[in-house]
Amino acid sequence: GTRIIYDRKFLLECKNSPVARTPPCCLPQIPGVTFLAQSSLVKLEELKEQNESEEATPDQDQFEMDI
Repeated sequence: GTRIIYDRKFLLECKNSPVARTPPCCLPQIPGVTFLAQSSLVKLEELKEQNESEEATPDQDQFEMDI
């Protein structure tokens, strides 16, 4: 087969093309996958806050040792 080789400049220009930024027309609407639902954004914010609060707590032993 024949290979088509594109130069870097052309590929970078294609990245900013309006066609590259437009989703396919028949794409199903799946919350959190094909579009960010409001509930997904809220969940992401809650997870971020939870991770920040876990980082703020002092280090504790991951497992308890039974002697």
